[in-house]
Order: sequence, then structure tokens, then C-alpha cells
Amino acid sequence: MTVLRRFGLLAPLAAFSLAGCGINSIPTAEEQVNAEFANLQAEYQRRNDVIGNLVETVKGAAGSEEKILTQVTEARSRATSATLTPAQLSDPAAVKRFNDAQASLSGARSLLGTVIMERYPQLQSQQRFGDLMVALEGTENRIRTQRRDYNEAVRQYNTRIRTFPDAIGAKIFYGAKPKVPFEAEAGAQDAPKVDFNTGG
Repeated sequence: MTVLRRFGLLAPLAAFSLAGCGINSIPTAEEQVNAEFANLQAEYQRRNDVIGNLVETVKGAAGSEEKILTQVTEARSRATSATLTPAQLSDPAAVKRFNDAQASLSGARSLLGTVIMERYPQLQSQQRFGDLMVALEGTENRIRTQRRDYNEAVRQYNTRIRTFPDAIGAKIFYGAKPKVPFEAEAGAQDAPKVDFNTGG
């Protein structure tokens, strides 16, 4: 009877100690990282869908910029074929490959927009084209916001698995590894250069 009574007193203490060692908070933080990553993937898919419609619209209206359209189509193909699973979020090389593929699509989209503005200004008057460009710009903004939210979730998770007392549970129970945040695209701090070839 005494042993059972002691066990009855120790059980809540053990449960409290385990809870304080990240037994619940580590999986919760990891699920938050995975959820933010899924939201980011949804935004990338939305952008790919919008770009597909944009390319078809430009092809129908302009019809002749095959090189630019091919570059955008190829970049879109690379971006959609680059995959990253939640299990790979701790692999810096896998995150970099995914990030690079998405960055190439952003660059190609900017190139397409510049060429259209330079060579096909009449397309601006077409409502469908204008709607798609607005949707694409909105999507890029949503991607930036979602990347920030993902990176914040990663920061919180990485901090949690490295600080006491959660670090104990993270190591012993989960073998937790740091997740990899997305870095800014190369040249993201620079304003894009637009050249309308108006110089002499």
C-alpha cells in the first residue's frame, strides 16, 4: 500500500517534469513549422497557376516572344518539379535547391514583365492581362509574407530545441534537429533595373 501511495504521489511529479522537458512543446512547435511550410507550398502553387495563365494570355495576345516565354515556362517547370518535404526541412542542401528553383521563377517572371512593358504596352489595356498581373503581384507579396511566417516558426522551434528545459526532451525523446530557414533571394535587397531602351 505504501508503494502504491508513493507511486501515486510521484506520478504527477514525473508527468510535470516530462511536460517541462518539451515532451509536448517540441512536437507542437514542429507541427507549426510543418503547417507554415504547407502554407508556403500552397502560395507557390498559386503562383505557378497564375503564371501558367499569364503565359497563355501573353502567347495569345503577342504571339512572338518565344525565347522569353520559353524561359518563363522552363523556370516554372523547375519550380514545380523541385520538391521539399517536411522531413527535409533539416537538410540545408535540400532547402537551398528548393529555394533556388523558386528564385529562378521570380527572376523569369520579372523578365517577362519587363519585356511586355517594353515591347507590348498595348497589352496593358487588356483587362484579363491586367487582372493576372495584379494577381501575380499579390501572390508574390503573399509568398514573402508566408516565407517570413515560416522562418519565424523555424526560429521558435530551433530556439526551443536548444534551450533548457525543452532541449532535454528534444534530444532524448525526439532526436530533434534544427530546421532550415529560407534565405533571401540573391540581390533581393536591390531594386530591379528596368531599361526601356530610351537612351540615345
